[in-house]
Amino acid sequence: MIYRTLGSTGESVSAIGVGGWHLGLKHVDEKLAIRIVRDAIDRGINFLDNCWDYNEGESEKRMGKALGDGYRERAFVMTKIDGRNKKEAAKQLDESLKRLDLDCIDLVQHHEILRFEDPHRIFHEDGANAALVEARDAGKLRYIGFTGHKDPHVHLYMLEVAEQNGFRFDTVQMPLNVMDAHYRSFGNQVVPELVKLKIGILGMKSMANGILLKSKTVTPVECLHYALSLPTSVVITGIDSMEILDQAFAAAKSFHPLSDDEREAILRKTRDAAAKGEFEPFKTSSIFDGTAENPEWLGEEPKGIRELVPA
Repeated sequence: MIYRTLGSTGESVSAIGVGGWHLGLKHVDEKLAIRIVRDAIDRGINFLDNCWDYNEGESEKRMGKALGDGYRERAFVMTKIDGRNKKEAAKQLDESLKRLDLDCIDLVQHHEILRFEDPHRIFHEDGANAALVEARDAGKLRYIGFTGHKDPHVHLYMLEVAEQNGFRFDTVQMPLNVMDAHYRSFGNQVVPELVKLKIGILGMKSMANGILLKSKTVTPVECLHYALSLPTSVVITGIDSMEILDQAFAAAKSFHPLSDDEREAILRKTRDAAAKGEFEPFKTSSIFDGTAENPEWLGEEPKGIRELVPA
């Protein structure tokens, strides 16, 4: 396994991370989920991804069981919360701690920053970031980041609002894949800013749950090699079988940073398929937007804003 430093945190993390969503899927039973996590850790992966809303909490529960018997000490655990106000964020964090059976989570991220109003809600005085900062001070978490998959401009705005509020994120998570360079590119627009700020870069949707492979332009290993060649601290990939876990380790073993010619060859192969975002539906549709389908996860709008609106 390859190890990289997570931004300015000083933490050493595996360049490939286990995606938590797949661990709670119907075709993955609890026994297999636990085996995937433990085998990944035994073979050198230490970065584990999860979220409060994945599979109604089942993903966190299974990961929590997998982290028993000494595995917790060898893992860097990340989860995400959807709440935008302080009350909802604190509630969701406490539920995640309970499901994961942890006293402290290494990294907690604001999930699905998709809308331009999200930063304002999160950084309101009664917003979600106040809850995470208090939790960090109380020892419930160590680092704070955010994620999103819709538009790089929203990510850049989140960073801008954070700076206005005197806050600096430890990590940012976004889609980084062979199609991204051609359409609403996080890699071209957000990554350079994060490198400049020395914020840990977490890549996701390297294959978009297999959707990118349906373009028949690239192989799974090419997808992983491309994402690993970017300035990523971790490339998070979904693993729902031991065979897919083996594939991730094979990609790590055979990895070398892509030369300019190799990178250009991949981009040339994917250019036409990627041009309109067809194979990145998380950017062009609401199908991947859990918070759009479940707005109650966000919590109530700030009271001060409500009072400005005529009845």
